[in-house]
Amino acid sequence: MAGKDDDVKVLGLVMSPFAIRVCIALKMKGVSYEYIEEDLTNKSELLLSSNPVHKKIPVLIHGGKPVSESLVIVQYVDEAWASPTSPSILPADPYGRAVARFWAAYVDDKMVPGMVGVLKAATEEERAAKADETLAAMAQLEKAFAEVASGKPFFGGDSVGYVDLALGSNLHFLEAIRRMHGAPLVDAGKTPLLAAWAERFVEAEAAKGVVPDADETVEFARKIQARVAAAASTAAK
Repeated sequence: MAGKDDDVKVLGLVMSPFAIRVCIALKMKGVSYEYIEEDLTNKSELLLSSNPVHKKIPVLIHGGKPVSESLVIVQYVDEAWASPTSPSILPADPYGRAVARFWAAYVDDKMVPGMVGVLKAATEEERAAKADETLAAMAQLEKAFAEVASGKPFFGGDSVGYVDLALGSNLHFLEAIRRMHGAPLVDAGKTPLLAAWAERFVEAEAAKGVVPDADETVEFARKIQARVAAAASTAAK
């Protein structure tokens, strides 16, 4: 890893897919940084002052300057630490960059809400509907992978790229959902390309030590479900 560069900090949550993609991007670039775990029930003054608009993690602070929103941060990391000796996260050509941005946004706009809905569903019917929503998004991403990767192992080609980070940072939650509810949202029968890609992603050097263990994610997800259930019970009284 490179030495600390102009005081780099990441405000995050270890289980957050959005923080995970930032940490993987920094690891890909060889940038050392200080990681600060946030308590989202008691947000720090540093977080509130660094992201006063959304008050959310992750935040990258580079040389005292904050950058918010995970996909924006990943683009910033790619540009700020561009080097012939480190991999590019976004494609070099403008069209390739535009396509990558489109599919990364699709992950956050279409896949992630369905996945979160499966976790937070109040009934089995609602959970099944959200699972179908997630699977529909995965089917589109399967087609995108076939087109974008063109037979190579990752959306980014021979190495992990922008869309890989966007989608791969959610794999621990997708696996937790499979274990908890028997709902394989990355289904080798329905999306074989993505299923094989997912195995490659978690074994990629950049992801090792950053993507959380599935057992720990199950425990975290159960806590989310307990909070949602408690809030629903309180509201019903």
